[in-house]
Amino acid sequence: MTYPEFYELIFEEPTDGRGDTVTVHRTERTGAGGHPVYEDDTGIVRAEISDRGEVRMLPTGGHQAPRPPTWARAR
Repeated sequence: MTYPEFYELIFEEPTDGRGDTVTVHRTERTGAGGHPVYEDDTGIVRAEISDRGEVRMLPTGGHQAPRPPTWARAR
């Protein structure tokens, strides 16, 4: 299976549709589901992304509960 090198994670606010986009890159790690783990350049935003584009956000610090993106786009 070939996975994209980069994804854009789009986080939109439900009330006004505005939001943020975070670019993540594939790492050498795999998540619990066996799919690649992607992270941003800071290492703060981390996610396991399946071959169907399903995103599972991974906490990178204590007491962190990251919300899932509205959608993900391969780059």
